[in-house]
Amino acid sequence: MAFTSEILGRTYFGNKAITYGTYTTDTTGGDIDTGLGICDMICIQPGGGTTSTSAVNETLPVDGSAITIVVASGVDGYWWAIGTP
Repeated sequence: MAFTSEILGRTYFGNKAITYGTYTTDTTGGDIDTGLGICDMICIQPGGGTTSTSAVNETLPVDGSAITIVVASGVDGYWWAIGTP
């Protein structure tokens, strides 16, 4: 299975876009495609009531097509990002 992410929705706030979705993994991380041109901020939240550590492994702002995250192996979760469409 490796790492997959999915965009579930998008909304706009002024000249910024907000996208959100889920990630699923059986590894210790991967790349989230936010659908944004430039990602200014991204928040990740492990799901399933876990208290595992997760981190964004990028210096923001960055190209929104490949935001690398590091998570505990097998911990799926949620994300949302703000940036330029």
